[in-house]
Amino acid sequence: MEVRYNGRNKKIERGLTVSQAFKEEIEKNKYKVVGCLYNNEYRNLETEIQDNAKISLIDISSKEGMKIYRRTLVYIMGKAFEEICPNEKITVEYQLGDAMFCKCDKLQITKTLIDNLKNSMQKIIDKDLDIKKVEMTRSEAEKFYKETDSSKGRLQFNFEENDIIYMYYCEKYYNYCYGVLSNKTSVITKFDIVKYEDGFLIRYPSSKTPNQLSDFKETKKLAWALEEFEKIHSVLDVITVYKINKAIEENRIKDIIMLAEALHEKKIANIADDIAKRKNVKMILIAGPSSSGKTTFAQRLGIQLRLNGLKPVTISVDNYFVERQDTPRDENGEYNFECIEAIDLKLFNNHLVKLLNGDEIEMPEFDFSVGTKKYNGKKLSLKKDEVLVIEGIHCLNDKLTSQISKEQKYKIYISALTVLNMDRYNRISTTDTRLIRRIVRDYQFRGYSALNTLNTWHKVTEGEVKNIFPFQEEADSIFNTSLIYELNALKSIAMPLLKEIDEGYKEYAEAQRLINILKYFREIPNEYVPTNSLLKEFLGGGIFDLH
Repeated sequence: MEVRYNGRNKKIERGLTVSQAFKEEIEKNKYKVVGCLYNNEYRNLETEIQDNAKISLIDISSKEGMKIYRRTLVYIMGKAFEEICPNEKITVEYQLGDAMFCKCDKLQITKTLIDNLKNSMQKIIDKDLDIKKVEMTRSEAEKFYKETDSSKGRLQFNFEENDIIYMYYCEKYYNYCYGVLSNKTSVITKFDIVKYEDGFLIRYPSSKTPNQLSDFKETKKLAWALEEFEKIHSVLDVITVYKINKAIEENRIKDIIMLAEALHEKKIANIADDIAKRKNVKMILIAGPSSSGKTTFAQRLGIQLRLNGLKPVTISVDNYFVERQDTPRDENGEYNFECIEAIDLKLFNNHLVKLLNGDEIEMPEFDFSVGTKKYNGKKLSLKKDEVLVIEGIHCLNDKLTSQISKEQKYKIYISALTVLNMDRYNRISTTDTRLIRRIVRDYQFRGYSALNTLNTWHKVTEGEVKNIFPFQEEADSIFNTSLIYELNALKSIAMPLLKEIDEGYKEYAEAQRLINILKYFREIPNEYVPTNSLLKEFLGGGIFDLH
């Protein structure tokens, strides 16, 4: 029979799996092949090929390939850990760069344990073991869970709509992963296990350097922000999807929402207090990746600043773009508005210095239709009780405000640093949370479909990697804008939008991946979300006029 492979027809024998039919291509590939795109859906290499299939291989030089690699590595870690510590439980908590932070419930992490775990993992990898996806009926799964008293993959069983329950088996070890795993343990070529704080890190390559481990750059401020939220939600007993769904079923969700929102307000108030204590601060710089809730955060911070006797004055960096003919271009010859060189740094700093010296300036307004700054007589000066608030992707980069002394600046990094897990072994990506937020906001306020958002998302994240993430540790404060209940609130809008994308589009694979996360969240009405919540920036109906 014939299939489409990389846009060309290829004859194969009927009944073969992808790994069998493309054995030669897999072996010759420059990087490890870990999965495939089968009719625009992410699949395991053991997928049996049917008529008229469209197939392309996924290797670890792609983002999805590295996600499969990472999931497989965590799966192998779970198997190895269970072998050496059968009576101890472990949780994969959050991501720090190209590493995953894990903690044990009770066991102290020692060098001996780390060495044993690493050696056990390497043996599993060297054996080139099969990882098989097995399906069970609900009655079979019920019997399985009674006999094993296990919580692995149980979220599938708790979701009544699932007629089939899946489990990944490797020898006698079983676990479930909410995403594709490799079919072989031997795909893992590079990894490391290192002690970190009160747990350990599983280190892995990135898709940019798939054949080597990159240097681990410690992000203490980011780790502290994540750990703080992790501990708070552990006390609230809502660190997994099962727990948040349980709170909804038991009519406790309003309490969870109020506590989550109170935590945000407390943190914002603490930041405002810290700014007020620093008497020399005259400029607050806010940066964070897309869909972090920067606009609402700035509004709420402004309220807390006013309580401290400081009046915020906002300046938009977007009015300080260089003239269109001076705008840098990217490798494709297109205008690059995201690089810092696209900002008229000389004029911007000149205006900032004048404002801080008590002088008056005439504010430019950038006309994007013709690509030039215009002056319409809008004057601005800064009084003694006023502080500048500036929000933009380059705000943590000192190059943006090079003429302003350090003591006059207060930098804030904000992001939706998700601490909610599907279960102990399956975390929810911070990037996925932001993507779901953006899908909802783009549809609600910009008239874009989910297809459009998914199609352009890679460009957004590429800009963040270059312009925001390298500077996050420069911040004086890190604010976590995630809300433990937010995917429950966003689901009712996001799901129908994702389901509109059919398998004829390449974005279908990503849409299905997000659907397979969101489907496990019980919905909550949007009216449960307070009007001053950061979530209202995406849902609409908030107290701040943002759109």
